[in-house]
Amino acid sequence: MTTFQPAVADGEQPPADSVHPRESSPQAPTSVSRLNETIRGFVEKWGSVWVEGEITSWNVRGGNVFGRLKDRGTDATLSFRLWSSTRSRLTEDMAVGDHIVTCIKPDYFVRSGDFSFTVSAMRHVGLGEQLEKLERLRAALRAEGLFDQARKRPLPFLPHVIGLITGERSDAEKDVHRNAELRWPQVRFRTIHAAVQGDRCVPETIGALRRLDADADVDVIIIARGGGDPQTLLGFSDERLLRAVAAASTPVVSAIGHENDHPLLDDVADLRASTPTDAAKRVVPDVSEQRAMVAQLRARLGSRLQQRVAHDIAQLEQLRSRPVLRAPERGLDERAAQVAQAIGRGRAAVDRLMAHADRRSAELRATLRALSPQHTLDRGYAIVQMNDRIVRDPRDAPEGAEGFVRVANGQFAVRSLGGTAP
Repeated sequence: MTTFQPAVADGEQPPADSVHPRESSPQAPTSVSRLNETIRGFVEKWGSVWVEGEITSWNVRGGNVFGRLKDRGTDATLSFRLWSSTRSRLTEDMAVGDHIVTCIKPDYFVRSGDFSFTVSAMRHVGLGEQLEKLERLRAALRAEGLFDQARKRPLPFLPHVIGLITGERSDAEKDVHRNAELRWPQVRFRTIHAAVQGDRCVPETIGALRRLDADADVDVIIIARGGGDPQTLLGFSDERLLRAVAAASTPVVSAIGHENDHPLLDDVADLRASTPTDAAKRVVPDVSEQRAMVAQLRARLGSRLQQRVAHDIAQLEQLRSRPVLRAPERGLDERAAQVAQAIGRGRAAVDRLMAHADRRSAELRATLRALSPQHTLDRGYAIVQMNDRIVRDPRDAPEGAEGFVRVANGQFAVRSLGGTAP
């Protein structure tokens, strides 16, 4: 292939853009853009390749994923980009620790000189070795009940002393102290520094935890460190540390890494904070918020008392305005008049009943008098009785029978001379 080169005069340097990198020299250097174009042309010849590894970083920005892939068994890593259009076609959810195979194509960006790999396909091979161990431990601890909410201890409203386990001169320590003191200036700390990664992390953290748990003045313990690669956070998923936290009598707060980090300590601890800053806000109340709340409650209480007093006064005035309370004797007078009317009606009714009874009694006396045997005797009639019987037939008075005759004014004895029927 023949490359066209513009003619130049003797002693002049050709333009940098016209010099191929392979033909460059101190006297005729190539340009950055020409070099980058050459590199991109070389990289584009590689094409796509399938690679296997473990995801160690998975950061989502605007739907796109920027991550890193680690070779199993070595420390070799590479960075990759997964565009949102490709991600939407994946049939599985991916996360840090997943063991995957992915089809990647190298990309070299001429403008910035950056080198990366673009993902065109990705699928699970299985859990990464570390994730597989963590998942087995997670299942065992869950079966034992170490993740149950029922065993979580409540945090004190206002701790007198906060125990803090963190790295020496770490940003996590500064964040916890600064945010806690901003919220409650009188807060006190007992801080024990420990390694937050590596082989010393677990034993030093357990030792600090036991010392603070044995301190009667410490009301709550925070275990804090900043974010990091999942490999550096493995100590906070160690079974020895998890069981020490579960056995502690003092409430423990886990504040490891950032929002996306999730070591097993988060599940065993009594409270999981997304960041060290969040831990300070969750453990220490805000004095300004508490003062505002007290002022609000006092205002609400005063308002309720004023409303209650005003309501009671209105009710009292309403009761006092009723006629029965303005003129109590009026009710008595009305009742007296009603009683007098009832007495008058009762007396009239009794008089009518008595008059009717008198008339009826007179009628009955007249009837009784008319039907009385005495009345008949007064008219000149007499009643003859013999043998204790009233004589109604001559045969009732045989000859020689004795008896008596009753007349109007008395009676007298008689003897029968006998008689005959008419």
